[in-house]
Order: sequence, then C-alpha cells, then structure tokens
Amino acid sequence: MQSPSSHTLLLETIKCEDGIVSNVKYHQQRFNQSRQELYDITDTIDLASILQAPKQGLYRCRVLYAQTIQSIEYIPYQEKNIQSLKIVPSSLDYHLKYANRESFNRLLSLHSDIDDVIIEKEGYLTDTSIANIAFYDGKQWVTPTHPLLNGTMRQKLLDEGFLQTRNIKKEDLRHYTHVALTNAMLGFKILNNINIIQSSSHDH
Repeated sequence: MQSPSSHTLLLETIKCEDGIVSNVKYHQQRFNQSRQELYDITDTIDLASILQAPKQGLYRCRVLYAQTIQSIEYIPYQEKNIQSLKIVPSSLDYHLKYANRESFNRLLSLHSDIDDVIIEKEGYLTDTSIANIAFYDGKQWVTPTHPLLNGTMRQKLLDEGFLQTRNIKKEDLRHYTHVALTNAMLGFKILNNINIIQSSSHDH
C-alpha cells in the first residue's frame, strides 16, 4: 500500500504527565472523526491501550496517523512564552489537525516581531497558530463560534459549561478584559500583560 503523503498525515498532541494521559476521550473522538472524514475508515484504534506515557515528567505525546498510526513520540514539553499577539487575516483551512503546518509557519514568518498571530477569517477571530482563544467579558469566558480547529480542551470546556461560543470581531475586543489560550498542553491559560496588535490594511 502506498504510504500517505506528508500533506495528509494527521496529528494528535496529547498531554502526558507523570504517566497519566490527559483527556484521552476527547482525543479519541477527534481521532475517529478525522480518520472517517479523510479516509472513510470506521474501525477504531484504541489510543488509551496504545499510549505508554513516561512515568515521570511532562511530555507532549505526538501521534502521527493516517489510515493507521505512523509514529508515537514523547517529547519533553517546554511552554512557549506569549506576550504579544497580532491579528492577521487569512483564509487557511485547518478543520482537521494536519501534521503539515506550513501555512502557519508562513504566517508567523511574515510577522516575526510578535510571539503568535490571531487568525482573522471572513471578518471574525478564530484561533492562534498553537491554540484556541477565549475572552472574558466580565461575567463569562467566550470563545469564537467558528475556530480553525475544534481543540480537545476547547470542546471539554464547552461541554462543562465553562466556555460559551460567540462570534467575535476585532472591533469587539474593547468589550473584553482578559484573554486566554487553551489547548491540550496549556489547559486554560490566562495571559497577563498581553499586547494584542491589530494589523493595518497594508500589512496584507
């Protein structure tokens, strides 16, 4: 059988800490849905029975897969320090978690003066390059209704009622007091002293 191309390889990033695999139920759901959508495969590969997290330390478990699992790596985790975000318009599609991140890398290389970008799609804010995003309006944490990628932690926090969805434009940011990033590794991390830069029209 022909091996899958690097462009169609999918990725799950799973938090493993002191031998414990986090949120495996949500990763399993996305793993199943992605394989079904991309390859029309309905059999189940049970991630929980395959993953063998190191007994000590914090690791980013990187599962590369297509029709079947291609590789599993456990990489010691180092959190990226985010102090500046820039809103950047883009039409990229990342509704499946592809291993290929060339589109994100290209965007980041164009804006190397900041730590990460907030991608604006069709006039609405979506995600940063590494995480879903949430804003606090004084009463409630809200997250964009249409993210680039429905992250596992985002879905968990929605299911628990901690997050609500809302269509958010860059002009709405003045209504929010705090911003947070959420992904498998960060959990839910409120960014303090964050600087959000709104790109001017000549930036793109």
